[in-house]
Amino acid sequence: MFGKPPPVQNCEIANMSVVETVGQATVDGLAYLGDLTILTGRSLHAVTVAPFQGQRLRGQRAVHQAMSAGVGAVPILSLISFFVGVIMALQSAYELQKLGAIALVARTVAISVTRELAPLITAIVVIGRSGSAFAAEIGSMKVNEEIDALETMALDPVQFLVAPKLVAMALMLPCLTTWADFMGILGGATFGVGAAGFTLGSYLEATLHSLVLRDIITGLIKSVMFGMVITAVGCQEGLSTGLGAEQVGRSTTSAVVKSIFMVVAVDLVFTMLFYFTTSQ
Repeated sequence: MFGKPPPVQNCEIANMSVVETVGQATVDGLAYLGDLTILTGRSLHAVTVAPFQGQRLRGQRAVHQAMSAGVGAVPILSLISFFVGVIMALQSAYELQKLGAIALVARTVAISVTRELAPLITAIVVIGRSGSAFAAEIGSMKVNEEIDALETMALDPVQFLVAPKLVAMALMLPCLTTWADFMGILGGATFGVGAAGFTLGSYLEATLHSLVLRDIITGLIKSVMFGMVITAVGCQEGLSTGLGAEQVGRSTTSAVVKSIFMVVAVDLVFTMLFYFTTSQ
């Protein structure tokens, strides 16, 4: 009489729970994307429109952010890009030599680095260095009520804090990506000259013949979008930080995880876009 409910009811309850969880996650994700879009739009307005309305562009802060996010990332980015170039050459040579096409190593490394690896590696390095720093900086200001103090002094936090970071990242990510392209190709050349029978001149010549301008432009366009995504996510996480030092740490971790996910998602979208527009 008072036995357990039929298994069918349990399955229905479980299915409803899954649907509600997925639905709520979808709504939360769309709301978060909306917040990122609004923040990016306000930042772009502060950079492109506000200066013509008498509001000052914080150029000095943008230069400071560019030096910190860009120049400071060069050593570690150079090392990682160089090693990735060597790894790509090793992996491609292992398979290509079975086909008697070892001469295609330079082409494989050049295209994979410029189209995909250099922008993605650059973005991940910058996320670890600068995206997390943005979230920690703004989160600490939020906890210490410095954001409220800016608003009290009639200073827009987005214009004062976010817009300079957006300018710096949008300018520095393509520069860093170009440098990563060079270091990745140099890494591939190191293997090609040392173990694949190339001379430095022949390797560079093969690289130049295999690349077209579209390959490089593709990576640079991706890097600009990555810079905007990293800035938006890091600053949004900082601005939404709760009270307490523990919340700053959570915002920093969340900024890194969400930035990497968003960068990979944007990379997928743009790769598909470039593929379908160039394959017609």
